[in-house]
Amino acid sequence: MNPNVGTVDRVIRVLVGLGLLSLLVILDGNARWFGLIGLVPLLTAGIRFCPLYTVLGIRTCKA
Repeated sequence: MNPNVGTVDRVIRVLVGLGLLSLLVILDGNARWFGLIGLVPLLTAGIRFCPLYTVLGIRTCKA
């Protein structure tokens, strides 16, 4: 797995991931569990690899 997520992309993914995870605290009822979707951008930022980018041929990091 070669990294395909750049630095700016990683920062955006972390911010979006944390924002989505905050839904666990903010929302009530079953809708709050949508906040777990925030784990996906956090994971892809952490490992610097996005499988969807590979399929689409996108690379935001420098070679």
